[in-house]
Amino acid sequence: MSKTEMTAGEVWDSLVEGNDRFVSGRPHHPHQTPERRGELVGEQTPHAAILGCSDSRVPAEIVFDCGLGDLFVVRNIGQVVNETVIATMEFAVVALGVPLIVVKAHTSCGAVAATIEQSGSTPPDTTPAIRNALDLIRPAVAEEWLSAPRASHVVDAELIDANSAGRRHVRRMIAELTSRSEVIAEAVDQGKVSIVGCQYDLNHGRTVPVTSVGALNI
Repeated sequence: MSKTEMTAGEVWDSLVEGNDRFVSGRPHHPHQTPERRGELVGEQTPHAAILGCSDSRVPAEIVFDCGLGDLFVVRNIGQVVNETVIATMEFAVVALGVPLIVVKAHTSCGAVAATIEQSGSTPPDTTPAIRNALDLIRPAVAEEWLSAPRASHVVDAELIDANSAGRRHVRRMIAELTSRSEVIAEAVDQGKVSIVGCQYDLNHGRTVPVTSVGALNI
């Protein structure tokens, strides 16, 4: 049993219930009291690790109606998997014993849109650091573009489904986590950790499952 004393299925169910409360406009805002702060001074036992996009519209604690100490969160543009993310997720698994990792994308993602622009005929200027991050999204954009017959590998932003590319990117980032981290891959194989990929809908506030890895079958 994890340090949270919850299974991956129980954790996912609690996140779905929290998202339901958020969508309905009746959040509970749990674990946000001075007493809760005091309880967490000596330790933390989050029940899920979240890799999400830095977009200001999609904070995990709010969309899942969670509070202090509930989620172990790392965010960057386009929820890309890099060395820092892998280290963070490994810490969540090894030191904190989380049974569930969630990779959370969202619709109308600026990072995906920027990657599509970079994959077009006239890519706009950007910084080297941003370009490096977008390069991790580029394979999903190319895969989505070439999923239909095309006369050219050059992506046309008017013809590609950006949200579908975002879902492909989620699957690829989960594959990156399990292929680049022996710790996470072994935890999944041993049934200690499950991974869920999902996409948050900006219009409705609903977080929709895309894929899952491990014992938890979404």
